[in-house]
Amino acid sequence: MTASAKRMAKTPKTQPMQPIYLDENGTPRFKDNAIVRRLLDEKVISLNQIAEWLGDVSIEDAEQFWQLLGYSVSGYGDLSFVRREIVAEADAKAGALLEEEKRTAD
Repeated sequence: MTASAKRMAKTPKTQPMQPIYLDENGTPRFKDNAIVRRLLDEKVISLNQIAEWLGDVSIEDAEQFWQLLGYSVSGYGDLSFVRREIVAEADAKAGALLEEEKRTAD
């Protein structure tokens, strides 16, 4: 068993969903992780390099990583590897936020 496979065997089967908030434009977005953002902003690693690893990591880890980037919920739903039930969960949370925003604005 490779080191990567051993890590994957120990990895929990689910990852927590990042909190979702409405950004300054009212777009539902996952809360980003400052460390992940800095690694990308300072070009320590690129999204292209990370995309090459998708076959070597669990789908749950890949899904969470893209949340940690602070993706919009809409953009996240367009990613081909994200499971539809995860998209549906994020869409439901975003929809509830938008409804709450609409209710409090009236």
